[in-house]
Amino acid sequence: MTNTATFHAYFGYRDAPSALRWLEKAFGFETTMEVPDDKGGIMHAEMRYGGVAFTLFTDEVQYDRPTRKGDTVGHGMYVAFDTQDEVDAVYATATAAGAESVWTPELSEWGNYRCRVADPEGYEWTFGTHRPGQPATW
Repeated sequence: MTNTATFHAYFGYRDAPSALRWLEKAFGFETTMEVPDDKGGIMHAEMRYGGVAFTLFTDEVQYDRPTRKGDTVGHGMYVAFDTQDEVDAVYATATAAGAESVWTPELSEWGNYRCRVADPEGYEWTFGTHRPGQPATW
């Protein structure tokens, strides 16, 4: 039997329409589906970048946001790129669009070139050159 499962995250944004536009501008993500709700928010939206896809919606119940302890909230989205230049470019674009810098581009202790930013609603996005699940290349 072939395993055809895929992994997709979902996010509740308090201002989902603004989040969609910001994620397009800051990270170059593409909105592939956008279903509005009857209150000016988003019932369901989908975004992608290469092989990364996720969904988002308007957070009407105001879920609690995690608290940063040290330099992270402890979870977030990771996007793998092919080159360090791509990591540097997305960091520059994201911070120019107002992302909070969590980690400037750096080489980690275990060989991953990475950066981390927080979007306007506090979700953490890490971009790096290591591809989880693949053999290390260092």
